Amino acid sequence: MENGIPVNFAHDQGGGSIVARRSFDEELKELKEDMLKMGSYVEEAIFKAVRALAEQDIKLAEEVNQNDERIDEYEVKIEEKCIRLIALQQPVAKDLRTIGMITKIITDLERIGDNACNISRIAQKIGTEPLVKPLIDIPRMADLACLMVHQSLNSFVDQNVELARETAKKDEEVDLLNDQIFRELLTFMMADPSTINQSTYLLFVGRYLERIADHATNVCERVIYMATGKRESF
Repeated sequence: MENGIPVNFAHDQGGGSIVARRSFDEELKELKEDMLKMGSYVEEAIFKAVRALAEQDIKLAEEVNQNDERIDEYEVKIEEKCIRLIALQQPVAKDLRTIGMITKIITDLERIGDNACNISRIAQKIGTEPLVKPLIDIPRMADLACLMVHQSLNSFVDQNVELARETAKKDEEVDLLNDQIFRELLTFMMADPSTINQSTYLLFVGRYLERIADHATNVCERVIYMATGKRESF
């Protein structure tokens, strides 16, 4: 306290609030670091879930499910920090947009984590049953979706609008791979009805990966809005 005024709001001679600004910048930096940490856990979940499916590693699939709680905890922690920052610092303009977009991005990240868990559960359901075919396009699709998540978060940190746009456009490649997986598995089911159950599970995996890419695209759109104040859809 300085003369009864909280130190965070101690003013300089020009009437500004240097200490308050420094405090805000530090807290915002911390928020971004937390969000990137959450993002790294989400990327790891996607990678492990698809690996568990391809290698039929039930233990790894269970690990993905157990670690989802950590992602959920980060979402709650970051959301609470955002609310506190808005309440105490009353940010405006771009600062307010940034915090608002963080609250939306963490929701996208949490849902990506949920989709990774859905894939790991399918890996558990298929278990050690022989796969109807070697998995080629699903891992390719997963790699692309992971790249989108990673680049979308990088575009946020760097406020790189062009990277956000380039990343969002990759969603079309994911959609094409999903269509290819659908056609191939449909052919398997028509040729051999005994493959219907597992093929249906694999169709769901493609759908979950497509949703992950959609959420990464959402993050890119939020980055563009945060940086420019204008909305773009892909």
